[in-house]
Amino acid sequence: MIADQQPTPEQLNQLAGNIEQWAKELGFQQASIIIPDLTEELKLMQEWLTKGYHGDMQYLANNLDLRGDPLNIVPGSCRIISLRMNYQPPGTEAIKILRNKDKAYIARYTLGRDYHKTVRKRLVVLAKRIEQECHSLGYRAFVDSAPIMERAIAEQAGLGWSGKHTLIINRKAGSYFFLAELFIDLPLPTTANKVSNHCGKCTACLDICPTQAFVSSSVLDARRCISYLTIESKTAIPLELRPKIGNRIFGCDDCQLVCPWNKFAKFSEEDDFKPRHNLDDISLLELFDWDEPTFLKKTEGSAIRRTGFQGWQRNIAVALGNSYGGLIVEQALSQKLADSSPLVSEHIQWALENLASKKPQAAIKDE
Repeated sequence: MIADQQPTPEQLNQLAGNIEQWAKELGFQQASIIIPDLTEELKLMQEWLTKGYHGDMQYLANNLDLRGDPLNIVPGSCRIISLRMNYQPPGTEAIKILRNKDKAYIARYTLGRDYHKTVRKRLVVLAKRIEQECHSLGYRAFVDSAPIMERAIAEQAGLGWSGKHTLIINRKAGSYFFLAELFIDLPLPTTANKVSNHCGKCTACLDICPTQAFVSSSVLDARRCISYLTIESKTAIPLELRPKIGNRIFGCDDCQLVCPWNKFAKFSEEDDFKPRHNLDDISLLELFDWDEPTFLKKTEGSAIRRTGFQGWQRNIAVALGNSYGGLIVEQALSQKLADSSPLVSEHIQWALENLASKKPQAAIKDE
């Protein structure tokens, strides 16, 4: 235990050496201490914003000064502990679900409890553990909850490299993990060890994107990204992109599913990340049948709440329009047409028209 307000270099070295072990005991797979320098990353982000690739996510254009110098977010902080936690639940059979047009595909990271709550709780426990050793510690825990370029920080911290799909890839763990940051005011020695990029000539993630959202390597036009369209966007999904969304109703994992490095991905042992309410294998019709109270109850404590009930209905309507169809599907869509919001009704009408357009003309006449 550090007994005074000004710990010795030896004490700080010992503490830094303990932190990764404590983090692992709390369910993190890696932790690294860093003093970030995001000058170049900020320039790239500003160029990206200038081109409008962020769509309606105006919050990304706010607080650029803090994004470039994140330690100023928490006055007095002088180090950031960058951490990662695996989230991939076992046995979810993502490819199988994607290939079944009548099933709902939900991004793997959100099948269980809202990761913000789980990960942040562990960060606070880690901070308290550090505080026990030094008696006094100023800290703040962040999990995708502040103007922080966390992927750039994680890359500088050596947690992995930025893949062509813009996600962090780790040679031993793929990309199925959450990132988190603990800002502290203790001048610990840094443990960052930046790794090389190992994507090589592979472009699998760019090629597989259903909506061709990648303008170029490492440059994503969020306005075409299925995750943006089904989660962040609160408006109508562009007509030309609706058929490409398939059965993806909340997020998209295609660029990760095809990444060769994810053969090394580890399954999460966290109970919080295990699927709830059979969301890893559930029909579109069952989800479309949820009314708003049911949606709110079933998504309590879930990141799915972010899309809202109207967005949820909109997304499922599009997926049903891309489904195998049939009388039951058409009836379910038609029954909700009159009582839905204008946004949802528009997408239901599109779904009905899209299903009708795929029917053989003879079958249409018979009806």
